Amino acid sequence: MPYKGILSKFQGDLNDPNEVLGSGDVKYHLGVSSDREFDGKKIHLSLTPNPSHLEAVDPVVVGKVRAKQTLLNDKTTDKVFGILIHGDAAMAGQGIVAETFAMSQLRGFRTGGTIHFVINNQIGFTTTPHYGRSAPYCTEIAKMVQAPIFHVNGDDPEAVVHVCRLAAEYRNLFKEDVVVDMFCYRRSGHNEADEPMFTQPLMYKMIKKHQTTLNLYKDQLVKEEILTEDEAKNKISDFKDFLDNEFELSKSYKPNKADWLDGTWTGIKTASIDARRGKTSSTEDDIKILAKEIHTLPEEFTPHKRIKKIYNDRHRSIIDGINIDWATAEALAFATLLKDGYGVRLSGQDVGRGTFSHRHAVLYDQINEKRFVPLRHFRKDQALFEIVDSFLSEFGVLGFEYGYSQADPKTLVIWEAQFGDFSNGAQTIIDQFITTGERKWLRMSGLTLLLPHGHEGQGPEHTSSRLERFLQMCAEDNIQVANCTSPANYFHILRRQMMRDFRKPLILMTPKSTLRHKGNTSSLKDFVNGSTFHRVLHNLLSDDEKRKIDRVVLCSGKIYFELQDHINELSLNNIHIIRLEQLYPFPYEALEEEIADFKNCEMIWCQEEPRNMGAWQFIEERIQSVLEKVTGKIDLHFIGRRAAASPATGVFDRHLANQKNIIRLATEANVEEIKKEKSGVSLVKYKLPIE
Repeated sequence: MPYKGILSKFQGDLNDPNEVLGSGDVKYHLGVSSDREFDGKKIHLSLTPNPSHLEAVDPVVVGKVRAKQTLLNDKTTDKVFGILIHGDAAMAGQGIVAETFAMSQLRGFRTGGTIHFVINNQIGFTTTPHYGRSAPYCTEIAKMVQAPIFHVNGDDPEAVVHVCRLAAEYRNLFKEDVVVDMFCYRRSGHNEADEPMFTQPLMYKMIKKHQTTLNLYKDQLVKEEILTEDEAKNKISDFKDFLDNEFELSKSYKPNKADWLDGTWTGIKTASIDARRGKTSSTEDDIKILAKEIHTLPEEFTPHKRIKKIYNDRHRSIIDGINIDWATAEALAFATLLKDGYGVRLSGQDVGRGTFSHRHAVLYDQINEKRFVPLRHFRKDQALFEIVDSFLSEFGVLGFEYGYSQADPKTLVIWEAQFGDFSNGAQTIIDQFITTGERKWLRMSGLTLLLPHGHEGQGPEHTSSRLERFLQMCAEDNIQVANCTSPANYFHILRRQMMRDFRKPLILMTPKSTLRHKGNTSSLKDFVNGSTFHRVLHNLLSDDEKRKIDRVVLCSGKIYFELQDHINELSLNNIHIIRLEQLYPFPYEALEEEIADFKNCEMIWCQEEPRNMGAWQFIEERIQSVLEKVTGKIDLHFIGRRAAASPATGVFDRHLANQKNIIRLATEANVEEIKKEKSGVSLVKYKLPIE
């Protein structure tokens, strides 16, 4: 970046087109891209925006490198590589460093080696090295991948350049990580306003007496008769004059243009404010042809007999045009995108088979264990399909996939949590990059998170994707949050990620037990002929049926199936269920249309999560604003579990008792009883005997 550009930022430049549309960020977090020429060869340098959460950007950079290598068909990893600049305290203290090293040679994540450069200045804020690490060197963590580590004195510039050349040559020859550990110091402590003598008086007495690197190197050059004293002084003076001139120019400096929609992002625009459906439907002919292609296995391949039946059943459901399940809809979404030239990359723990044995996108020959991925090989001219069973990491892998999505907007990049609960291990990436990156840095991402979510009696750590946290972070059209209850809707929302001219992260709550629920299927007609994603869903009613309705239950996700099953079991004809499939951006207009026919009905929000979790605290006022507009009233009753510290009980019979009572209250109880339970169903009050 030109000096005048840097200096203009310190003067509060408001003309930078990279910041006009966003909230901006402090200067040392901002990224920049530029082309530089060395020895007649042009090199593109990209500095990735990063937060103060030290080292969180590491996997993001590596993910960007992988995407760029894929785009350039750089199979030898010679055209693109990553450099990570670390602080010594962060290198030793932050676990994400180990996760980044751990992925360096894994099939789905390797990039042919990263150069790690450590600015080892002996201080992490006020923490000295013997408080900051247990090992003798801050770079010990690199030994986990047997990376060579060069330790070099920062006061010797020629030695630093020498080992950097060695590091670059090592990386290019062996395609592995390499580390340069530059020992140096901070002359002013943690920052220019810091008083380091408060906490490191002895070290800073020595630093005050110590010659600067500039003077040491100048004296060396004069001693070796490479420069005279006057020539050295002139060089220093000339550079100060250059800086003074750049400072004057900075007052009127204006960047040529914003760069956030250049390169691979050409053609992508900022998002419009409307329904933004996108053209996501396919044709019946295409669907049926693709279904045959992706469910046909090579003759020499020996699948597991159950998988063979699953594939035959999936294909049959598409031929018949009915009972298309969740996994089949997902495969169709991927296949149609791949056919249209969009890549698909899916990673996470167990994603090949699927945590709940539903996906089976990666098959293994039962005789020789050879791997076969039907979606990767169904056509010669298809786009790239990658599916990666990741190592046991959330933070590192989600960061990697975010970085990948930053570099390639033409690939649907998906990270799936083994259970949605485990996404909180990657909360730093969610907070600092996914939900804020567009506003802070004007960097779009179409990354999709699949988070299995729902109360099914599996305990506190296999229940909740912390939907409430994602909703609490929603503002300024930053992300999309959805909880689909229809395979066709899932098909459309995945395709919608690529079939619009902008990109937004998608947070998608996904099913577990309801993957195989008989009601969780779709017909072929819902995939074709102009069909789209529905932000609000309902069961179709005749005019006569509508007149019998006196209660409307609004809900989102899995609880819909339990409510509907109970209604069917009791043959209740006075209850109508409206499903919010998309929670953010909130579908005000669509919900108004759905409620218009039921102005005089009791309105209930039903969720299985505790009152302080799930969607309730986010949607309450929004639904009430719709009710007030349509009905003139804001009466909305809550049914769900009482506020709790833990997301769910670990006692299965207690779970069943509470779930049963939630369903009963929503479908059978009168409003007075519901009001008595206004705080939510107790976790202990209702208990069934163990059968």
